[in-house]
Amino acid sequence: MKPVFRISDLDETESPLLDHLIELRNRLLRCLVTLVVAFAICLPFADDIFAILVRPLTQAFPDGQGRLIYTKLYEAFFVELKVAVFAAFFLSFPIIANQLWQFVAPGLYAKEKKAFLPFLFATPILFSAGAALAYFVVMPNAFRWFIGFQGDAGGLQIEALPGTGDYLALVMQFILAFGISFLLPVLLMLLNRAGIVSRASLAKARRYVIVGIVALAAIITPPDPGSQLVLALPLYLLFEGSLFLMRITERRQAREAAKAEDTPEAESAEA
Repeated sequence: MKPVFRISDLDETESPLLDHLIELRNRLLRCLVTLVVAFAICLPFADDIFAILVRPLTQAFPDGQGRLIYTKLYEAFFVELKVAVFAAFFLSFPIIANQLWQFVAPGLYAKEKKAFLPFLFATPILFSAGAALAYFVVMPNAFRWFIGFQGDAGGLQIEALPGTGDYLALVMQFILAFGISFLLPVLLMLLNRAGIVSRASLAKARRYVIVGIVALAAIITPPDPGSQLVLALPLYLLFEGSLFLMRITERRQAREAAKAEDTPEAESAEA
């Protein structure tokens, strides 16, 4: 009985797989080294970076009345480490993204590379826009709303004494949540390019998308309507902008397809 496969067949496919795994390991090691170097750079400036992150809370308090406390002896130290890691990720992101692109790019056709590059550049821009909205608009208003609960209750004074660790976790949650939420156009455009969703189906599901955006804004932001509107409105505009870009892309593809069909007919007529 003739064997289904031979050892030589496995040997021929083993080498490329090992090459890809070795390349992936090297890329990941470079990303890790880049992150470690960025962490070493950011650690001496952790206090300065944390001072920038504290400004929205400082503006929310009356002048000279804001305080941050820590109840565990090691809490302030670990806060500095977390701040350094947080800043190191943003500092090293361009290099990490470049390493991922260098690993994926050889497997793509030239047309696919051309289509993917705009998303690679749009991702940090949209993320930064969302993080800036959270830092400059949402967080000061949200913290001002939280601090508004200070006062007297049953003869006892209620005072806001936020902990350093809790505050840093809240700030990171705001920045990451808003930054990732602003990547909605990138996700929709990639799904459209992959043929998973179409512009027509998204347009028909507009009412459900609006409900989802409002629900997401209610989960991410504080329970005041102002903060929810600040996130929901830009997300809806980004959704409509994605539909507009999809329409432009579909029209361009239709023109290219029509031109490709006309070319063979013209050549056959000349012949």
